[in-house]
Amino acid sequence: MKIQVSTELLDGCVLALLAEKDYYGYAITQRIQQTIPISESTLYPVLRRLHKESWLETYDESFKGRNRRYYRLTKAGTKQLGVIRNDWESYKHNIDWLLKGDNHG
Repeated sequence: MKIQVSTELLDGCVLALLAEKDYYGYAITQRIQQTIPISESTLYPVLRRLHKESWLETYDESFKGRNRRYYRLTKAGTKQLGVIRNDWESYKHNIDWLLKGDNHG
C-alpha cells in the first residue's frame, strides 16, 4: 500500500535525519528511501526550500577530488522539527483513533 507523504511530513523526516548528524544530499535520499519511497528529484527541491527557510545550512567538503554539499540543521530548523513532531503526534493519535475503530460512541 502506498500512502502519499505530505510536504510537512517529508520536511520533518529530513530535519529529523539531520538532527542525528550532517549528511550530503544523496545520502539523505538513501536514508529516507529506506522508509519512504521517494526519488532524488523529489528530495533536492525539499532541501533547497528548507535551506531557503533557514532551517538548514550547507557546507562543501572534498571527496575523491569532487565537492560534496553537506546539510546541517540550524537552531531554527531544530525549533521547526519540534513543531513538526508535536503536530505529527497529534495527527497520528487522531488517525489511530479513526483507523482502530475506537471512535464508536
